[in-house]
Amino acid sequence: MPAHALSEDLKSLIDKLIQLKQVPPTEPIVQLSLTTVSIPLISWLASQHQYPRIYWHGRDKVEEVAAIGACKDFKFETGVDDKTLANVYEQQRTLSSNPEIRYYGGVAFDRSIESWPEFGNSRFVLPRIEFRRSDNQFSLRVNLNFADSTPEEEINRAIAAIEAVMPARPLAPPNKLTLLSRNDTPDFPRWKTLVEQVVEPKFNQDTPKVVLSRHTELEVNAQVDPWMVLACWQGRNPNSFQFGFQFSPDRTYISCSPERLFRRRQQELFTEALAGTTVRGLNQEEDTALANALLEDNKNSVENQLVRRHIVSMLSPLSQHVGAEETATIFKLNHIQHLHRAIRAELKQGVNDFQLLQALHPTPAVGGLPRQSAMNFIREREGYMRGWYAGACGYFNKYESEFSVAIRSALIEPGKINLFAGAGIIAGSDPEAEWQELENKLATIMSILIEL
Repeated sequence: MPAHALSEDLKSLIDKLIQLKQVPPTEPIVQLSLTTVSIPLISWLASQHQYPRIYWHGRDKVEEVAAIGACKDFKFETGVDDKTLANVYEQQRTLSSNPEIRYYGGVAFDRSIESWPEFGNSRFVLPRIEFRRSDNQFSLRVNLNFADSTPEEEINRAIAAIEAVMPARPLAPPNKLTLLSRNDTPDFPRWKTLVEQVVEPKFNQDTPKVVLSRHTELEVNAQVDPWMVLACWQGRNPNSFQFGFQFSPDRTYISCSPERLFRRRQQELFTEALAGTTVRGLNQEEDTALANALLEDNKNSVENQLVRRHIVSMLSPLSQHVGAEETATIFKLNHIQHLHRAIRAELKQGVNDFQLLQALHPTPAVGGLPRQSAMNFIREREGYMRGWYAGACGYFNKYESEFSVAIRSALIEPGKINLFAGAGIIAGSDPEAEWQELENKLATIMSILIEL
């Protein structure tokens, strides 16, 4: 690890900041950047003492970000609508012409109810310090917010943040924890009742799909390093998004999610229908047979088609053109495989990211159809608060943005690990089979955490 080279780059950034004191700010939000050495970003992030700590790794593996601190932090609680969020963001965008400025954060699954402490119903951060990797190129960045303080105060804060950066230490080796207790909400009898309510013909006629989920609370015998867990998870499922948000030492939300909500590059939008699940085989022959059975399975095919049609219908008013794959393909993860259809749209001029969030989130893959009816059922009967689980996490900037659907995730608290998994319930769903699907979806993270 080239610690000396990194230390020199940090000093260079401080020199740039000192020079900036002599020049009036050109814009309210300014970013300074320089090319830097290759470092292990999760290890570096885990070594820092400044909060928030944010990690983002794209599913295409090209991009990776580790960020600390905040020079602007937007946190919204219950009752803030998308129009308000869009107005705040549009105002913020006018403060800089730099297309590299990014706001990282997320929105909860259901913003009409309370969310987790510290996370809010939505929260976005312009970090103080960022490391970004694009392919094999690393850059070091510092962000300055002159809109809310004097230039000298803001520059001094940035210098202090850089001086407080710690060298990267190796992550602690993985260690299996002893499980002291496990509590599932809903438990299986309640789950069975809920599935039966959804598949009941009169209800199902009006609400053909509800995605029911389960909160699994694990009490463990030791502190958990969330960044070590995320690094292990990343190794098991490299073709997923990997991200983490830690706003204080007490709570960290990490995810290794296969699902993209959307990726926008100016007016071009990419999204997908990811719904329908089976397990992986023990060998190539069995794996292929299971994949073919999933492709031919009517229940899973119907579920995926429902999601595809919904996404296309929601994007159509915002787009000049929307195209979706007619035939599903298989998307493989470590323990499970999904049905997948790619969707591409050419957006109309003036469509903003919050309109896209409003149209696409929550998707039928985590909520159901029709959206409002399914959300009401979940809100009233599921029995726990999802928070950012099944929410949307990612980043905005002027010309591009990317969000993942926050599934396959964990909220780590002192002595406690909260895991989440869901299953799409449609006509013909079997409670026991769907419960087993939840177990399959937790298999990877459980194998990392617990001595089974």
